[in-house]
Amino acid sequence: MEQKNWARVRELVGYLRYDTAAELDKLNEIWDPDRTSTNYLLPQQKLLEKHRHGAKVTKKHDAPATPHQRAVRHQAMRKRPVIAMNAAFKRIKPGALSRQILALTGELETLALAKKTAPAKPVNRTWNA
Repeated sequence: MEQKNWARVRELVGYLRYDTAAELDKLNEIWDPDRTSTNYLLPQQKLLEKHRHGAKVTKKHDAPATPHQRAVRHQAMRKRPVIAMNAAFKRIKPGALSRQILALTGELETLALAKKTAPAKPVNRTWNA
């Protein structure tokens, strides 16, 4: 799960350990609103060129656009999926979506912090006596 998108995952849910079924269920609840937010609301820049001049690297990016905008502009896209994506985009309420994601990540953090930690093993103080 984290091999390719680890930065986005950790940015969203933090660095706590999530290893219970309840935490997995909460993570699965978070992914759908996050996918909507990422694909429809967060613009990204694509790297167009990269040139090296000695130690200096010069990069050229295109204009920022969301994955939704890029898909709609793509010439190979058929009309029906574009209509469906545009309808989904019109239904999005950015403020409500953001509050939903914040609430779910807060619940996940509460679950992770509330679970019992593993019992600590006593330190062997007689090894050097």
